[in-house]
Amino acid sequence: MPAESRLRLTNLLFLGILSCCAVATGCSPFKQYSVHHYGGYPRHLSSQTPISPEAPKELHKLVLPTYRVEPPDILSIDAVSLVPRSPYFLKPTDVLFISIFNALSEIEIEGEFPIQTDGNVDLGIIGTVEVGGLSLAETKAQILMLAQETLADPTVSVTIRHFATQQQIAGEHLVTPDGTMTLGSYGSLSVVGMTLAEIKSALEKHLSEYFHEPEISVAVFAYNSKSYYVIMQGAGQGDQLLRFPVTGNETVIDALSQVQGLTPASSTHIWIARPSSEADACDLILPVDWYAMTQRGKIDTNYQVLPGDRIYVAEDKLVALDSFVAKWTAPFERVFGFSLLGSATVSRLSGPVLKGGGMRFQRGLGGF
Repeated sequence: MPAESRLRLTNLLFLGILSCCAVATGCSPFKQYSVHHYGGYPRHLSSQTPISPEAPKELHKLVLPTYRVEPPDILSIDAVSLVPRSPYFLKPTDVLFISIFNALSEIEIEGEFPIQTDGNVDLGIIGTVEVGGLSLAETKAQILMLAQETLADPTVSVTIRHFATQQQIAGEHLVTPDGTMTLGSYGSLSVVGMTLAEIKSALEKHLSEYFHEPEISVAVFAYNSKSYYVIMQGAGQGDQLLRFPVTGNETVIDALSQVQGLTPASSTHIWIARPSSEADACDLILPVDWYAMTQRGKIDTNYQVLPGDRIYVAEDKLVALDSFVAKWTAPFERVFGFSLLGSATVSRLSGPVLKGGGMRFQRGLGGF
């Protein structure tokens, strides 16, 4: 037997022994749930394993675990009740509710009045009063003195309708890379890995140093930390990778609708590669039956998309072959094109030239 044949036989026997060892250890190259009759999945993926009945899919979805916040999620905070601890001194952009009247009803003023950036409050016809840095009692006394210049025996009522401090807390807050959320002049709070209920409790405890029995509500404004990926194989022109947030309700058909379906370079060979938290775990591959899912409305392989899933759309082999051939022949076509252009130019310049009424062939670039 020739040496080359003996080497090939030895390699085949070695691969066979490795395959037997892998089966014996209970871990196939791909742990998978496969459709019955469609192939074209990863080369080591079996097409005989039945569809997994326990994998969550359309009409049989599972509820995702309680959401835990991570960077770069964006949280929305609403200040339900934030009453500063006494004594509180008024600040610009605080909003006061002021009521001024007297028994004769000569002039009556009532409404919301914001404290301007210079600390003044404009009360219309009775003038302007400076209240920035004053307590509520001092503010009431100042307004009463101003009202007495215009009204006889006025009655003044002053309350705080909106605190400027609420504007620093209420609104959208980005969870920074170090896992904290900034609260303006009230510092920052670490929220990474917490649920919304835990964040609400921790935030109210943090703010209780500045407010009397604070009450807030917390929601996720943008789910940025939990996502899935759609990879479109590019048939030799570069793969396309797209990232989308997971909100808990997406299926494969929802994910593919985000990329406007399949491209001309795509095949109908689609699968989900689901990551495992265990380093030595087998690969989990969920093949998708495109025709059954779209043309027949079957839900067997319209799996629910979970955080971290990679939805892989394989290339069309004919398009890939065409791209491969074009890529390898393009340099030669370019070289031959330059050669033909040069030959045509030389032939044109060294062609028949008329001179002195006769015709002769003149070599070179001259002749006239």
